[in-house]
Amino acid sequence: MHIADSFLNAIITPLKMAISQKRSRRKSTGGKYRKSHAKKKFNELGSDPTLTRLAAIRRKAERISGGHIKHRLLSTDSANIYDPKSGKHKMAKIKSVIENPANSNYIRRNFLTKGAIIVTDIGKARITSRPGQEGTVNAILLVE
Repeated sequence: MHIADSFLNAIITPLKMAISQKRSRRKSTGGKYRKSHAKKKFNELGSDPTLTRLAAIRRKAERISGGHIKHRLLSTDSANIYDPKSGKHKMAKIKSVIENPANSNYIRRNFLTKGAIIVTDIGKARITSRPGQEGTVNAILLVE
């Protein structure tokens, strides 16, 4: 191996492996399923979690199966809040995340996920949409 070859290999970053959503190759008993040597197929591919942050608004369009476009919300600082008392929707600035049932570490990192409790200009609200999947943050105002 030449010095130039090893230098090039060091600076070229390897490609990421495909994320698969197919069934495990092993049973719960530890035995293997038949045909476990099959390749990963396009219809079984998944993607990394988006982990929408609390910051200035940023979106990413991504091609998905069937040629459709999924608009991922990378970060946002506002939410569409529904007030059950008045029956109206309002846009409000998000101040912080105070509770997140998905992961307790998401609270201090200000990740927005479905079910998270956020503090807004109007009051506390619970996120009902999936920001990384749907591209918007919808929430219901909590009655205090």
